[in-house]
Amino acid sequence: MSRLQPVRGTRDILPDEFPRFAHVVDTARDVARLYGYSEMATPIFEFTELFARGIGETTDVVSKEMYSFLSRGDEEEERQSLTLRPEYTAGICRAFVSNGELRQQLPLKLFAHGPMFRYERPQAGRQRQFHQIDIEVLGAPEAECDVEVISVAADILDRLGVLSSCVLKLNSLGDPESRAAYRTVLVDYYRSHQSKLSEESLRRLERNPMRILDSKDEGDKAVNVDAPSLADHLNPASRTFFDTVRAGLDASGIAYEIDPALVRGLDYYTHTAFEFVTTSLGAQGTVIGGGRYDGLIEQLGGPPTAGIGWAGGIERLVELQRKLDKSPPAPERAVAIIPMGQAAELRALALARELRQADVPVELAYRGNMKRRLQRASKLNASHALIIGDSELAKGVVAMKDLDSGTQEEVPFDEVVDALGDDALDALMSLVGADDDEDGDGNR
Repeated sequence: MSRLQPVRGTRDILPDEFPRFAHVVDTARDVARLYGYSEMATPIFEFTELFARGIGETTDVVSKEMYSFLSRGDEEEERQSLTLRPEYTAGICRAFVSNGELRQQLPLKLFAHGPMFRYERPQAGRQRQFHQIDIEVLGAPEAECDVEVISVAADILDRLGVLSSCVLKLNSLGDPESRAAYRTVLVDYYRSHQSKLSEESLRRLERNPMRILDSKDEGDKAVNVDAPSLADHLNPASRTFFDTVRAGLDASGIAYEIDPALVRGLDYYTHTAFEFVTTSLGAQGTVIGGGRYDGLIEQLGGPPTAGIGWAGGIERLVELQRKLDKSPPAPERAVAIIPMGQAAELRALALARELRQADVPVELAYRGNMKRRLQRASKLNASHALIIGDSELAKGVVAMKDLDSGTQEEVPFDEVVDALGDDALDALMSLVGADDDEDGDGNR
């Protein structure tokens, strides 16, 4: 195989597709801003120990899927095991612990996005390099925060036009006391059915028994049908917490389904676990998933600090939009400047900079005759062509051609920005005028 190909499990995001990715990130950022979240970023690689402690040494991610390597090291730094980040939460919690100023800003509401890396079998909706949007709230133990975090996710999906194709799955993992009591009952149950469990579930039985509940093995599924329910082992405080979350979602108009099989196996997870799931993407149906992790920061060596968050797969959201025929907003149309002659080219450079400083996208066309340059402007879907030749230079004007209507007029150089703005406003009003002018008098 040619080495001039993407590495297996990675892919190029080409210019025609990139607007879909950008639209997901921009939409998430805009919604997060409305809820008061600040954006941050963490390094793409961290010390391996962080993820072993933050995700769990017994999980598949840590034991099988991480991209780890030894640092080069030098006289001042010994070689260390580093890992490309497989998820965002551990890195953000590490940043909270290692940056003291963040601990003075509780509750800390954060938005992030970027690439993640996991060694998995590539398939539709699952790559070895993938991208996520991420929401985390630290220092807010209240159930109302769970409602807000889920609401952020629902609003992002709604703005992307895919919420109606997703189902919110919800469960309570209870507090540590409830989980400990439930674990004892669950282990006793599974031990009485050991002969029917898969090899993977037998390994999980000693290390992470709650993970057996979400096993995809058919034999495990049959055993799980009669497994004791965590809901039956919640103490009063955990029941009250979950009732508050459900009441908040009901009041917010966010529909959900209780899913007893939705679990998080590690002890630092508490209370709410949730996923937005779609049937439109086949086996990889979870587009956003998260939950509360009140014990994680303390486990990483920081002060006891409540935490909750979620991550959403950008590739999956892009694919879901495509499946549902949801297109991102059309980009702002550019203006093409067509200079004919050396003197005109110099003047075009100055005009292009002036327009860009006024937030007008500009394409400069230097090659070919007038016909070919106009054809290229049309291919780029430019709104106008600004033609500059010797005669225009002599008169101090540009020939401004509307590429939609075909009309052309001469505009002084110092009035081009205003003329383009007026033209765009006229086009907008022509689109809405017939509907808005209800009494026919021309007033809106």
